[in-house]
Amino acid sequence: MDDSDTTVRDTGSRYLIAIGATDAGFLEYLDQGPRRVFLHTEVSPEFGGRGLAGQLVRAALDDVRAQGKRLVNFCPYVAGFLEKNHEWDELIDRPTPAVLEAVRAYSDR
Repeated sequence: MDDSDTTVRDTGSRYLIAIGATDAGFLEYLDQGPRRVFLHTEVSPEFGGRGLAGQLVRAALDDVRAQGKRLVNFCPYVAGFLEKNHEWDELIDRPTPAVLEAVRAYSDR
């Protein structure tokens, strides 16, 4: 499979990265008012080692910026990515009580 045919799309609760017609990974999120809360990033093992998670996170962060939203992050992969890539620092917010409650409710489902 040719990685040059990589696309990222937003489904309303996940960003999906695909190679051709095959989904390879996702970044799960929820929206809390003007904030997009990143929860979890995962790439299928058969697609590992290709840099797809980084491509996915970069596209998701660009989308957050384009939509004029703020970012609250709970995903360890995204945290590591942001430590090395400071182009999105101005988007980052601390979690509010409402965000924390939404994340708890999400985790309990």
